[in-house]
Amino acid sequence: MLRSKADVERKRVPIRPPNPRAPAPRELEFSRGLSCEPMPKPIIRRRARSLSSSTEWKRRTRNVGVRFVDCLGLDLEDIKVFKTGEDPFVPQHVSFRLLMGAELAGGKNLEISLPYLKPVFPQQPGDRPEFFSRLRQQRVCLERVLCFDLGIIGITQVLNLHFEKEVSVRYSFTGWRCSSETKASWVSTTCKSWDGTQEQLNCDTFRFHLPVPPFLLPGAALEFAVRYKVSGKEHWDNNEGQNYKLVCHSYKLTVPKECEHSMVHFI
Repeated sequence: MLRSKADVERKRVPIRPPNPRAPAPRELEFSRGLSCEPMPKPIIRRRARSLSSSTEWKRRTRNVGVRFVDCLGLDLEDIKVFKTGEDPFVPQHVSFRLLMGAELAGGKNLEISLPYLKPVFPQQPGDRPEFFSRLRQQRVCLERVLCFDLGIIGITQVLNLHFEKEVSVRYSFTGWRCSSETKASWVSTTCKSWDGTQEQLNCDTFRFHLPVPPFLLPGAALEFAVRYKVSGKEHWDNNEGQNYKLVCHSYKLTVPKECEHSMVHFI
């Protein structure tokens, strides 16, 4: 069906007039310019770089551990694994600490046993009449041993055969099932007469220190021998094949009252 041109012109499109209450765009911009309030900005939320993901958080929480220490920073717990049917081995220092705590609770005077070493040989090697003859033959000889609470100090004489030399001591607390070695330090160079004659021996004096374990049991033995290396050769003084031997003894020491509580942390 065709419409005539006159019918199209007659039909008018209704136009809605603007709302008189709504401000014009320019008026709205002008009114905002007079306002003291800042213009609202769109909220943009960004993820912080330091914020870890859920997988990283789980990984970190797995590595977190708790450690219990006292006021001195010492551990308050110790984990030991025992097999079924096996009697637990209690170290001596642990049992000693328990006994010490019982004595403190009972009001008794605290006594501790400290180890010290005593030589088995009755006379110092340097005091023997054949000392210089042995020194001339062996090139190295132990002169004397001094015992202290923290260990022993030994003095050794060696013949000054060359400027480059090394003196060491090999020792063991387990009957040579295992052993350790320590180097001696040079002290001085002297000339000594041999057996009261005019012959002079040019000797070097060396000093060494051997520590004593703090919980060495009475009856335990320390054995050692002295080694002298010079000009590509080794010379030994092992007490004519018997080694120098010292046996552990103990003596009791009464701890003052003001020191009893502090001893608990170190024994």
